[in-house]
Amino acid sequence: MGGAMDAVFKALADETRRRLLDVLYAGDGRTLAELCQPLAMTRQAVTKHLAVLAAANLVTTVRRGREKLHYLNPAPLHEISARWLAKYDRPRLEALAALKHGLESPPSTP
Repeated sequence: MGGAMDAVFKALADETRRRLLDVLYAGDGRTLAELCQPLAMTRQAVTKHLAVLAAANLVTTVRRGREKLHYLNPAPLHEISARWLAKYDRPRLEALAALKHGLESPPSTP
C-alpha cells in the first residue's frame, strides 16, 4: 500500500496536477484538448501530468471512437481520507476548513 500512497502524494504535490483534477471534478470525460484549454498548456505538458495522475490511479481513460476520455478516480483520495482523516470528527474538520477559508479570503467591501 505504501507504493500506491506514495504515488498519490507525488501526484498531488504538483499544483498543475491538482488543477487537472479540479477540471475533471468539474466535468468528467474530457478529451486532451478539453483539458489543455483551461490550463493554457501544451498537449505534451498535459500528457506528462496525466501520466503521473494515471500512475497514481487518480485518472482513468476510456476510448470513444478515436477520442480518449479522461475521468477522475476518487478512490485513492478516499483511501487517504479513510486512513488519516476518518478518526477526526467531520463537523470539526468542516468548521476548521470554513474558518481557514474565511481568514484567507479578502474582506468584502460594503
